[in-house]
Amino acid sequence: QVQPVESGGGLVQTGGSLRLSCAASGDILSSRAMGWFRQAPGKEREFVAGIGWLGVNRDYAESVKGRFTISGDNANNTIYLQMNSLKPEDTAVYYCAAGPRYFSNVVRADYSYHYWGQGTQVTVSS
Repeated sequence: QVQPVESGGGLVQTGGSLRLSCAASGDILSSRAMGWFRQAPGKEREFVAGIGWLGVNRDYAESVKGRFTISGDNANNTIYLQMNSLKPEDTAVYYCAAGPRYFSNVVRADYSYHYWGQGTQVTVSS
């Protein structure tokens, strides 16, 4: 089973922080590029952050650069999204996804991801 499982969402005030976790079964993190996406009400799903296989390459959407950090823990098959200086426009359902195997670059296109979690709600109040 490859299904990622997200956790860590919640309600936070503007300027606050949250850390999202994505647990994946088996050797997902050790063999796949991973990514975080989000979808706000009435908007399309968008790329937030990605990490390539082996964790060397990371990339972020311009809107979150300098505020969000993606990281991985292969020993625990978990990736994280540390979100600081949160803004109301960060409010969305956040999804973790597992992408192509043995792909060291960051994948921004959601259609390239094969397995998706159920999502976790992040709400930032003003």
